[in-house]
Amino acid sequence: MSLRTRISAMLIAGMIAGPGVAALPAEAATSRGVTIPAFYTPPDTLPAADGALIRTEPLPLALSLPGINSSLPGRATRLMYKSTDASGEPVAVTGAYLEPAASWRGAGPRPLVVLAPGTMGQGDQCSTSLALQKGLVLGIGTEESTVSVGYEILAMYRLLAKGVAVVQTDYVGLGTTDRLHTYVNRVDQAHAVLDAARAAKALPNTSITAKSLVGLYGYSQGGGAVAAAAELQAGYAPDVTLKATYSGAPPANLADVTAAIDGSELLGALGWSVNGFVQSEPELRSLLDGYLSDVGRAILKDMSTMCVGDAIFAYAGKRSTAWTTGGESVSEIVAAEPRLRDYLADQRIGTRKPTGVVRVATGVNDNLVPHRQARTMAADWCRRGGNVVYDPIMLPKGSSALLNHFGPLLTDQDTAVDWLSARLAGLPSVSNCVTMPIQP
Repeated sequence: MSLRTRISAMLIAGMIAGPGVAALPAEAATSRGVTIPAFYTPPDTLPAADGALIRTEPLPLALSLPGINSSLPGRATRLMYKSTDASGEPVAVTGAYLEPAASWRGAGPRPLVVLAPGTMGQGDQCSTSLALQKGLVLGIGTEESTVSVGYEILAMYRLLAKGVAVVQTDYVGLGTTDRLHTYVNRVDQAHAVLDAARAAKALPNTSITAKSLVGLYGYSQGGGAVAAAAELQAGYAPDVTLKATYSGAPPANLADVTAAIDGSELLGALGWSVNGFVQSEPELRSLLDGYLSDVGRAILKDMSTMCVGDAIFAYAGKRSTAWTTGGESVSEIVAAEPRLRDYLADQRIGTRKPTGVVRVATGVNDNLVPHRQARTMAADWCRRGGNVVYDPIMLPKGSSALLNHFGPLLTDQDTAVDWLSARLAGLPSVSNCVTMPIQP
């Protein structure tokens, strides 16, 4: 059994205590047959300041071309930086900064976009910074295999082509080998996004400056992460000069999303959520143990090291009722347990006015991360005086919930990149909150 698998097994079995896990020795680990470089093992002691750099190294890109004066689309640096988790504890987070080869042609200094990835999985081999290096992450083992595709590379390269610098976060626990990824935890993700901007500006020998405007970009899990970051910026990171945010298909209400995902092609996301609940709130473990069967515990343990592709191959179309002794679904357990209801309610996005202008794009036929709950987030922001551009994406509804969700990601990406780049170039954007009531 791999080191990463042992860690995950101990966590879900209740043998270690979540956020307080000590850092591992500085050596390479493995997850489902993939070597996780020693870079991803955090040190025992972290810096005090949020966004402070812990370590960096050059990051060779899997997809790059020679240019006249530099490689295209640019030069990459792998980084580890300090953040603060939802419990107020220090945490190390990894990611990557990409310095564009293209010139910035807008007003002011070159801007910076923090890209928050969509769902990648929960195994450390699924991190986006590793995907930038490998393109395709593939592990073949006698008992466990894995496959992960760096699909966010396209959005990053489109931003780089416009001369926008990009820093992406791997999120808390995704890549770093000291804890499980706290999937869709609102505060963890928001802090990781905002501290990535701080870390990028602390890097030496880049073309961004202290005055560089900051934009946020994210779809699906990433859409929720940047939405939460826009809400928390004023209190957590007022030094981050946040100008604009693109939030695509945000999972703003986890109770609604939990019910929609169960039985879909992406059941794995429900498992990652449950695993993340326990990582963030260890006291929930005993509550969930009262419902989970041995089979359910084994499934959650298996999911804890999976990437998206692995989970689709293994669990597409299955239901969480198979995890419990009484046949209850996760949604039914949440409805029956006030502590779980309160936890999910605390994760809701839309309760605070966001900083800067935000474009919320959601597919009207998205039934995986339901359109209605994303629209509600946008409406809640409008009521709080937010500067919101709401854009419902009109695509036909198909039989696949997964395709209904990812279709808008592909069809709207050019528009999203153009919109965000224009805001960072100083062009105004007009809120359409007034017309939201007549929009789908």
